[in-house]
Amino acid sequence: MVAVLALAGIVVSLMQTLVIPIVPELPRLLDAPASDTAWAVTATLLAAAVATPVVGRLGDMFGKRRMLLVSIVLLVAGSVVCALADSLVPMVIGRALQGLSAAVVPLGISILRDTVPADRLAGSTAVMSASLGVGGALGLPIAAFIAENWDWHILFWTSAALGVVSFLLVMAFVPESRNRAGGRFDLVGSLGLSAGLVSLLLAVSKGADWGWTSGTTLGLGAVAVVVLLGWGWWELRAKQPLVDLRTTARTQVLFTNLASVALGFSMFPMSLVLPQLLQLPERTGYGLGKSMMTVGLVLAPQGFVMMVVSALSAKVTRAKGPKVTLMIGSLIVAGGYGLNILLMSEVWHLILVSCVIGAGVGFTYGALPALIMGAVDPSQTGAANSLNTLMRSLGTSFASAIAGVVLAQMTTDFGGHALASENGFKVVMALGAGAAVVAFLLAMFIPRRRVGVGESVGERPVGAAATAAGAEV
Repeated sequence: MVAVLALAGIVVSLMQTLVIPIVPELPRLLDAPASDTAWAVTATLLAAAVATPVVGRLGDMFGKRRMLLVSIVLLVAGSVVCALADSLVPMVIGRALQGLSAAVVPLGISILRDTVPADRLAGSTAVMSASLGVGGALGLPIAAFIAENWDWHILFWTSAALGVVSFLLVMAFVPESRNRAGGRFDLVGSLGLSAGLVSLLLAVSKGADWGWTSGTTLGLGAVAVVVLLGWGWWELRAKQPLVDLRTTARTQVLFTNLASVALGFSMFPMSLVLPQLLQLPERTGYGLGKSMMTVGLVLAPQGFVMMVVSALSAKVTRAKGPKVTLMIGSLIVAGGYGLNILLMSEVWHLILVSCVIGAGVGFTYGALPALIMGAVDPSQTGAANSLNTLMRSLGTSFASAIAGVVLAQMTTDFGGHALASENGFKVVMALGAGAAVVAFLLAMFIPRRRVGVGESVGERPVGAAATAAGAEV
C-alpha cells in the first residue's frame, strides 16, 4: 500500500516537470505568443492551489481513497486533453485538469495515518512525502529525453498511461479510510478561498509581466486581501468550515505551516539557478553550456537522495520527534545553498549541491506531515495536510516572484543580450539559504509534547485525537 501511494505521488509530481523541456518551444508548437503559452504553466499552479484544500476537505468528508481516485482520474483526463492538443486553449484546459490532481500526496499521507500501524507511520509518511521530490527529479530527464527524440505529445500520453496504472493499483491495494468528518461541504468557504488564492497567485506569478505597479497587479492584490479577510471572517463563524482556523491557530500547526511557507520559498532557488547555470554559454564565464538532457541527469540523483534520506528522517523522528527532524533538514538546506555560492563552476559541484539540498528536503518533507498529524484529529487530516501543502506552494510562488525581480535587476551584457549575472544567482541562492534559516527559527517555536504510554516520540496511536492541550506542553 505504501509503495502504491508513493507511486501515485511520483506520477503527480512528474506532471509538474513534464512540460519544462518544451516551454521554450510552446509558442511555435501551439502557434501562440509566448505571453499566452505561459498560461500552460500558470493554469496548473492556479488549479493546484484551488484544488488542494478543497479536495482535502472532501476527502475527510466522503473518503480519502475516493477523492484520491477522483484526483488521478483528473490527471489522466488532463493528460489526454494535452496529448490531443495542437492549440493553446485545449493545452491550458488540460494543464488545469492536471493541476487539479495536486491533492494526491496529502490525501495519501492522510490515508497512511488512518491505516498504517503507529510504529511504521513515520517511515511510511517520509516515503510518501519524498515521492514529491523523486517525481520532480526523475521527470526532467525523462521529459527531456522524450521531447528530444519523439513527438512532444508522447509526453502527455506517457503521463496518462502512468495515471491509469496508478488508478488500477490504488483500486487493488489501498483501502478506504474509516475516519470521516461528515457534515456539509462549505461551498461559500471554498469559493471564497479559491477566489482569494487565484487573485493572489495571479498577482504574484504575472506581476513581472504586467508590471508590479500596474493597475491589474495592484487590483488583484487588493482583491486577494479583501476576499481572504472576508473568507477568514466566514470560516470563523461557519458551523462546518472548509478550514478550521481555530485548529490552524494551535501553536504546533501554526508554526509548522509558517515553516512550510519558508521551506517552500527555499526550495525554488535550486530549481531556478542550477538549470540556468548548466545551460548558459561557457563564454559568460559562469555558465557550463550543457543541454536540457544534461540538466535532467544532473538533478536526477537528488530524487534518489531524498528517498534514501527519508528512512533516516523517520528514524530521527521516532527517536527525537519531528520538530528536531525539521530543524536538521532546514539547516542542511541552508548549508547546501551556502555550498552552492562557493561551488558553482563544475558539473560535479552542482550535482553535490543538489544532493545536499535534496537530503535536507528529505528530512523536512517527512517531518511536516508528522507535525501536522500530531496536532489534529484524524477526521481532519485530509484538510490539514492539504493546507500545509498549499503553504509550501505559496512559499514557492513568492520565491519565484522575488527571484525574478532580483535576476531582472542584476544582469550582465552578453552579445547585446541581458543575462542574469553571476552575482544575481548568488543573491538568489543566499535568499534560499536565508529562507531555510527562517524555517529553522520558526521550528524552534513548535512545542515539544510529552510522550504517552506505549507511544514513541514523534508518533501517536492511529485514531487518537489530538486536542489543543495534548498538542502543546
